Amino acid sequence: MHEVMCPSCGEMFEVVGPAEHEWPAEWDYDCEICCRPMLILFEEFGVYARGLGE
Repeated sequence: MHEVMCPSCGEMFEVVGPAEHEWPAEWDYDCEICCRPMLILFEEFGVYARGLGE
């Protein structure tokens, strides 16, 4: 499980990501709190979310 902060509402939630040997990866995802779209990036240096307008 990876903890992610929504770039729109600032709420934290957890996602099950791909296996680390499949990184780097990008997922289109909707916030589990506010339902706004985002990209979740799984990279060597961490997991984070980015708004689609960024």
